[in-house]
Amino acid sequence: MPGFEVIDFKEENSLRKIFKQGKGILFRHGFESLRGSSYQVQNFEKNFSKKFKTKYSLAVTSGTAALRVALASLGINSKDEIITQSFTFVATVEAIIESGAKPICTEIDDTLNMCPKDLAKKISKKTKAVIVVHMLGVPSNLYEIKKICKKYKLILIEDTAWGIGAKYKKNFLGTVGDIGTFSFDFAKTITTGEGGMIVFKNKKLYLNAKAWHDHGHENNPKVPRWEDTRKSSGFNYRMSELQGAVGLAQLKKFKKIFFKHKKNKNIILNKIKSLDNFKLRTIPPYCTEASESLILLMRSKKDALKFRELFLKEGYSTKILPEATSWHFAGEWEHIKELKNINKILTKSKNILSRCISIPIFFKMEKKFPNIVYKVLKKI
Repeated sequence: MPGFEVIDFKEENSLRKIFKQGKGILFRHGFESLRGSSYQVQNFEKNFSKKFKTKYSLAVTSGTAALRVALASLGINSKDEIITQSFTFVATVEAIIESGAKPICTEIDDTLNMCPKDLAKKISKKTKAVIVVHMLGVPSNLYEIKKICKKYKLILIEDTAWGIGAKYKKNFLGTVGDIGTFSFDFAKTITTGEGGMIVFKNKKLYLNAKAWHDHGHENNPKVPRWEDTRKSSGFNYRMSELQGAVGLAQLKKFKKIFFKHKKNKNIILNKIKSLDNFKLRTIPPYCTEASESLILLMRSKKDALKFRELFLKEGYSTKILPEATSWHFAGEWEHIKELKNINKILTKSKNILSRCISIPIFFKMEKKFPNIVYKVLKKI
């Protein structure tokens, strides 16, 4: 579960530094004569790059903003199509629509992520980029998807809102494709309350994004900010110094959170391994997962709903599956006109998701929790 479980005096102290050392300057740019050396967002970006071994990092206001700014850096327009997967948070598709492009959604496979075979079928002359989403901690099949993107010369964007810390080969998710996006909302592994990060390999794309997320400001060191140079319009997705300060404190806790999640997940798996009424989702080749949730594929939709019913009676809730698919499955987004009738072509995804349950993995897991999971599963 999220980084809010470990918020303590360290985040508070990090915030206090803004007022003690930075004279209360909450804006990430300028005011040098007042703030001294207090640059929280810049330091958050630098430390993020160092920890996740990426060249360029740009902090923004949310994971949704990260996707929108990433697409803006590519110069996406109404003539373009962007392919993503049907199982994702609605924000992925919203960002595509806000960029002016047309969203195309693929089926998922047993990884619960993008099906490479369906991706290949849905590429057209209008396709500009692919957004893979590493849902609930398990990587997409990057080996196959990267090959497809390379063949068709498509930009690969990784939506890593759920997959921070997981790896493809030796590379952290988010750093495998051309661009990676992260979310730090209150339900993520590390949190800044709201917030996001974009990572780039290409300096030009990074500079495009950096300017666009700041109304087009190039932050030219040769002129004052109020006379700053610009080449295009943009919008305001700047992260505040408050978010940056919390991010710095959370980032120091990330390794501990990641491995505690893994430990707690293995405790649950060891407890339920004798049962045979479920299967685990597939982990793609060369990948290691994050452990913020445990997804079980039940024998039927009826079994999945029965698990949730019994789990609720024990005082616990499942996570996204099955109770929140209306926000995480494109086949149910009837309110989005750009996806009209898409529910008719996502039958495979609907069938897979209907049988799934997602068990949250807590950092502060109660001793009885693995027994509760076992007890409920045994009754189905």
